[in-house]
Amino acid sequence: MSIQLGIAVTHLVNRKRPTLVSLVGIVLGVAFFLAVSSLMRGSERDFIKRLIDNSPHITVSDEYRNPRVQPAALRWPEGAVEVRRVKPLNEVRGIRGHAQKLAFIESLPGLRVAPVLTGSVVLAFAGRTQGVTLTGAVPSQMKRVSTIGEKLIEGSLDALASNPNGLIVGVGLAKKFSLRMGSVVNVASAANEARALKVVGIFRTGGASYDETQTFVSLKRAQNLLDRTNRINRFIIQLDDPYRARDAAALIENRTGYKSVSWLEASEDLMSVLLVRNIIMYSVVSAILVVAAFGIYNTISTIVMEKTHDIAILKSMGFHARDVRRIFLVEGIMLGAIGSVMGVLVGLGLMGVLGQVSFKPPGATQVVNLPLYWGFEQYLLAAGFAMISAVGASYLPARKAGRVQPVAILRGMG
Repeated sequence: MSIQLGIAVTHLVNRKRPTLVSLVGIVLGVAFFLAVSSLMRGSERDFIKRLIDNSPHITVSDEYRNPRVQPAALRWPEGAVEVRRVKPLNEVRGIRGHAQKLAFIESLPGLRVAPVLTGSVVLAFAGRTQGVTLTGAVPSQMKRVSTIGEKLIEGSLDALASNPNGLIVGVGLAKKFSLRMGSVVNVASAANEARALKVVGIFRTGGASYDETQTFVSLKRAQNLLDRTNRINRFIIQLDDPYRARDAAALIENRTGYKSVSWLEASEDLMSVLLVRNIIMYSVVSAILVVAAFGIYNTISTIVMEKTHDIAILKSMGFHARDVRRIFLVEGIMLGAIGSVMGVLVGLGLMGVLGQVSFKPPGATQVVNLPLYWGFEQYLLAAGFAMISAVGASYLPARKAGRVQPVAILRGMG
């Protein structure tokens, strides 16, 4: 093997320009593979963080996935009489036995949960009224499952615990009503309950609709306003691994009976778009490495053509076909390995440059940086694909070299 390695090195060194061109192709292919992969995967994670992490990974609501079956249908499933226009009994909505169901969910590993009560109220201030969504929560629990505490530009989530009449509003709603910290607004619900609440926090999520329609109060205050004493109608759940949300939601729904919707289910169309985008991205960057592999193929093919007589002499001295093939495969492996290492270094440099790029999108209020993903597996993927391309490009010339017939070649020399 040492002899074969020495011959391979000699071939590549003696043909400096083609070898350099092949190396540059692999280096640029790996570097652009990493840069594009980092941008695409970084943007995907940023998308999930902005649009998914701001919302629960799983939402358990006081609804059922399928309508309840009437008692008569359960008693006589094959009955000929059907009862129609049966009106459900009036009852206070909410998750029944929520304390036991909360305890079960908390016992599951890798997740955090908070009970909330959500409803619609009318906010009135300075002669202006608007319907908004009111969410009642316990601040200490809400911090564990929501990023709303990080989005506050004024005040804090803890102010709801210290001020029972506190209200947190979005920046869009604050601008629309000309609200400031300490402003007192009137809030009325459909249950004929009204209360004057004081603004103790203002948040900005970047979602115009959310910032204009969402408000937060303490859980006890929401229960009083909505006339649902000791009731909650949602569990908000966050997982350590968001991609486990579908399985966890199915388990929770099976055990509690209430409808549990994961963010994967709610955003199924968006996830399909991301999958197609990733397929297109990897196809494009892989094509760059395939094109670079043609440089290796051309270099080694040329060496095989020029060294046909030398190959014949080697075979006449006792080299087998597999030994000859190994020489040229080693050349491809060397080009792929060196190109991969250099490509990863150049790719890291490109990623560092891209990470410094900042811009302000039209209509945005903040400057943003290009989102990048620095995961180690993408370096292995880029280097692995480069090696496969290099070995594949060198295999055909190597096989051709192994088939050289020394008798015919040497006889032609004579």
